Amino acid sequence: MNSTETATFDLPLPSRNFAETRRVLLLVLIGSILIPLACLAVYGYYDYQRRVSNADDLVERVVRVANEHAVKVIDLNQQLVTRIVDMLGESDDDSIGSREASLHRTLDEIGGGFPQVASISVFGVSGALLANSRYYPVPHVSVAEREDFRSARAMAPVTYFSLPLRTKGAQSDVFNTTMGRVSHGGQFLGAVSIALKRDYFSDFYRQLAGSDRALTIGLYRRDGGIMVRYPPEPAGAEPADDTPFTNAFRNNDLYGHVRMTSTLDKVDKLLAYRRVADYPLYVASGYAMTSIFEDWWRNCLLVTAIALVPCVVVWLLVVFSIRRLNAEQAAWERWQAEVAIRLSIEASSRQLRRMGALGNLVANVAHDFNNLLMVVASNMELARRKNFNDVESEVVAVERATSGAESLARRLMSVARKQPLKQELIDPATWLAGIAELVKSSVRANIVVSIELSPELWPVMADPVELELALVNIVVNASDAMPRGGRVVIRCQNVRVKAGETELPTGEYVLISISDNGEGMSDDVRQRAFEPLFTTKVRGAGTGLGLAQVLAACEQAGGTARITSVHGAGTTVRLYLPHHHVAQAVTPEVDVPPVPPVPPAPEPLVEANQQARGHELRGMSVLLVEDNADVAAGVAAVLEVFGCTVHHEESADAAFELLGQGYGFDLVLSDIQMPGSMNGVDLAEQIIERLPSQKVVLMTGYADELERARHLGVTILAKPFEMEELRELVAPGVAQ
Repeated sequence: MNSTETATFDLPLPSRNFAETRRVLLLVLIGSILIPLACLAVYGYYDYQRRVSNADDLVERVVRVANEHAVKVIDLNQQLVTRIVDMLGESDDDSIGSREASLHRTLDEIGGGFPQVASISVFGVSGALLANSRYYPVPHVSVAEREDFRSARAMAPVTYFSLPLRTKGAQSDVFNTTMGRVSHGGQFLGAVSIALKRDYFSDFYRQLAGSDRALTIGLYRRDGGIMVRYPPEPAGAEPADDTPFTNAFRNNDLYGHVRMTSTLDKVDKLLAYRRVADYPLYVASGYAMTSIFEDWWRNCLLVTAIALVPCVVVWLLVVFSIRRLNAEQAAWERWQAEVAIRLSIEASSRQLRRMGALGNLVANVAHDFNNLLMVVASNMELARRKNFNDVESEVVAVERATSGAESLARRLMSVARKQPLKQELIDPATWLAGIAELVKSSVRANIVVSIELSPELWPVMADPVELELALVNIVVNASDAMPRGGRVVIRCQNVRVKAGETELPTGEYVLISISDNGEGMSDDVRQRAFEPLFTTKVRGAGTGLGLAQVLAACEQAGGTARITSVHGAGTTVRLYLPHHHVAQAVTPEVDVPPVPPVPPAPEPLVEANQQARGHELRGMSVLLVEDNADVAAGVAAVLEVFGCTVHHEESADAAFELLGQGYGFDLVLSDIQMPGSMNGVDLAEQIIERLPSQKVVLMTGYADELERARHLGVTILAKPFEMEELRELVAPGVAQ
């Protein structure tokens, strides 16, 4: 009997005395009134706090998105202003006026492709309008007395952001970003101004807020001035000058949260704000507390109405239970069942935590083990290439031991779900035929292995090496269960599973069943068979990882594994692998959009790459990024034997800095897991973005970031890898 079923509790059983029962039922009646009220009060308190916390999280998320949007727009705007200032150089007013027509076309081309840009203007030393992206010829306009021009002249060459400017007739609603032009001697030459559309920002904020009317989003200057706000501020409303909100801006706080009553719409709000990069701008988002309270109050009324129905039923049951004492027993049994469920859930939770900790421990050990194997494998390759020098037999023995250790490390990583997978489309019939001899050679001579295949088996998507290891593990276990010989039958067929028939989701599966006529398992052993490190073999005869790896391989392929066994009559292990539907290649006729021009690489990197290509005849240059010194030494030595020139860095940060200084390499070979602010995947992303022609290869013994790495489209070597794989990567660069 389960331990939860025999648990006893030190509580008195209800008395069957009628008078005592009436008093108890009266207490129950009072409790059925007070307890729901107390529960509703507690629920209401925590529900309100939860809603406030959710609103706080919402404004934080919204302000992060709005901040990223503002940074992108303002950065682009800064690039445009800088580009125009550089283009004008130290031209004076007369020179710019003589080129007004060409400048008009150039400014229109620069700003015309961006929806946020309303116009681009060039002003002279005295504030006269010299060129404009919208008008040609420009009207006789002077902005000498306008705030943005005076501020830009005083701050030059720092960009100044103006408050909203609404032109006559409300033809445009913009705010200006103005940068003063100065000569090398510090003389003021004029200003370049870009007018940004407020509607562009407010439309984005409206989409970001969706249908939530309690949410406000805005872009503010550091002095508290409102540049853009959604929904718009009430007419005539002016922001207060001294509030926690504006004080945070003046203090240059990078981000923060405040709760205050808005001086614009007089509403109590939760506010979150963030500074826009290094600009004197802030984005902020607020959520009305009144909306939170109204939603909370409606929810409390609904919960109260729902809770009132069972309360009324309980009151009626208590009244009639004076004549029906047997209801007390039923209530007692229900209480026992609830306690048993709770204890069972707590036991399951503790078991899951233990298994998670065990998985992390196994993965960390296996990862370090893989690094040691890389050192052994690379040095064995060096010894082989140096013709062994009379130690060939010893080296071969070490290689055999390394192969066994690699298999053990693979099982450890697979059980911990951290083994890098190489998913491939597999035809089960072809795959089973290809490994038939390997499976037969893994059992003793007195055991017969037969394979039965159904016609037209469906393809599956899985890691063939993991699947092969799983099948060998099962067959080896079956062999151990038949010390006097026997028979192992491997059957493969298509099956369709319906919901409710098994624990599997409804769908089509390829079923691989491995049956033996050995000793079988007891129910206790069968229930624990898939647990990592659980084994019934004598000490030293088994690791307890075989069937755990089988289950891990199937689940990582999207399926599962099941065991049925009769003690003394044999065991059947069933592997369920989902049917992989191969999509037919269809080439739709679509309009191909124009490919945007790729920005040129920085000049130092271009020159360095040209120099590197000039040395191709002397061998490939390799940048090796690996934090483990022994692994790096072994791999570097093998690469040098292959004829490569190797430069080693211990971190992705150092490698990125080296590339940024202009050094070029034919190949960047990097580990993924490394200390520092960047790992190997981050380094690969930066290289692909900045140097798309640079060849990058990643190494890993972990699977945590493997999916992210695959999206980059780079080659990935799973540790420990064969040195021939490394040679194939550098072969085109090695001198013949």
